[in-house]
Amino acid sequence: MSYYKVLGFDKEPFSTSPDPDFFYLSKEHETALTNVLIELRLKRGLSVILGDVGTGKTTLSRKLIQELKSRDDFIFHMVLDPTFENEQLFLTSLVRNFEVHDVANGPGATILDLREALERFLFQKGVNEHKTITVIVDEAQKLSDESLELLRVLLNYETNEFKLLQLILLGQLELYSRIMNISNFFDRISFKYTLNPLGYAETREMIEFRLRQAGYKTNMYIFLDDAVKEIHQYSRGYPRQITMLCHKALKSLVLKNKFVIDTEIVRELIEEENRLGWHSKNALPQKAVVKAD
Repeated sequence: MSYYKVLGFDKEPFSTSPDPDFFYLSKEHETALTNVLIELRLKRGLSVILGDVGTGKTTLSRKLIQELKSRDDFIFHMVLDPTFENEQLFLTSLVRNFEVHDVANGPGATILDLREALERFLFQKGVNEHKTITVIVDEAQKLSDESLELLRVLLNYETNEFKLLQLILLGQLELYSRIMNISNFFDRISFKYTLNPLGYAETREMIEFRLRQAGYKTNMYIFLDDAVKEIHQYSRGYPRQITMLCHKALKSLVLKNKFVIDTEIVRELIEEENRLGWHSKNALPQKAVVKAD
């Protein structure tokens, strides 16, 4: 039997899979999600979300997809691995995933053929059928300069009132300097935001939220306050690190046959990671937030 079943949970509360139902919306995550949805509704074109590894960008993208699935007027595609070798492969991927039925998509299609086919598709869906075509790119820092230039060109497809393609880039902080150096790209960003790690209070709220989502129904705290403080201090507020440490703490709770997770349990786990050399050696400082214009 899984450890979470022993503790009375219906599901694993601290899985690291990007399940949108277990995504705790901090104030910053909620701000980012709300603004992106507004930008999509207004068809403003380009939104960029930045953040360190483990700040919740991928899960935020899954939450966004969950929102878009509930709306009939959106057609969207998510790019999980944007490491395309050249522009033609990127274009071919977009055309195929949007199921663009056009002779230009056949064997021997040139880059110009693919661009024109995609433009016709965007116009047909966006103008004639009143759909919102959206591309979400996760791990956007992996985009090549050639791919970024292609996206810049695609943002030129527009009517007098709105952009035909809505683009959302989620990437690590190094993406900022990349797009700053591309002419006419940075100034096209309609909404930009940087996700920071969680504070102590939000760390507590995140833990309690995930426990409730997993089916925990009693009012008794499993994680004592001092234990949460230790978790927050060690994780530096990074959601992924919080999740992984809480998972280990729950397993330890079962193995030790205890009822609550206290400071002793958390410190033992941290000391074990440090002893084995698995701890993070370079604590990353919190980054300044880039707010919407």
